[in-house]
Amino acid sequence: MEAAAEMVPDACDRLKYVATMTEQAAERALNVIELAKPLQETMQPDVQALDARWEQWYGAPLENAEVKTLLADTRGFLLQVPVHMVATNEQLPEIMPAQDFQDLIGQVIKKITDVVHLIEQQLLGMLLENIAPGRREQFAAQAVLAASSTSETLLNSPQINPEGRTDIVQDQTQVDDLLASLGF
Repeated sequence: MEAAAEMVPDACDRLKYVATMTEQAAERALNVIELAKPLQETMQPDVQALDARWEQWYGAPLENAEVKTLLADTRGFLLQVPVHMVATNEQLPEIMPAQDFQDLIGQVIKKITDVVHLIEQQLLGMLLENIAPGRREQFAAQAVLAASSTSETLLNSPQINPEGRTDIVQDQTQVDDLLASLGF
């Protein structure tokens, strides 16, 4: 139990690390989007306006001076496209390193689940040693059943309580009731 108790602060530190890395990655990705999105948004109205002007010209050819203006505006827009593309392309690769934390986070989470499993096993052992002799077999059978069903669903997702489920602890009161029923 001593070793398990010493692991809890480390597990808490690891969870804080997971939260920090996740937050930093989200902020990096959002910052990139905030920088790149306006570049793309400024191009959309210009494209639509030029397209409408060209459509009008195809419907009824414009005077020579108007055509020169349309061509100059089109050329000006086309010169801006590579500038916007370069700026956007410089930002987008920042998203990939922002996501590189996932592999590290997976390793940290595995370590934490190992610590939690060890603590769980040691707590179960301590409970079995201190439970009333008449209740040991019943408690041991329930613990084995709970451990096997938990290990099957451990990697699926956090526990939620769909309607009708009674085997999921919802609050501290239920934990207290369970311990009281075991004689603690």
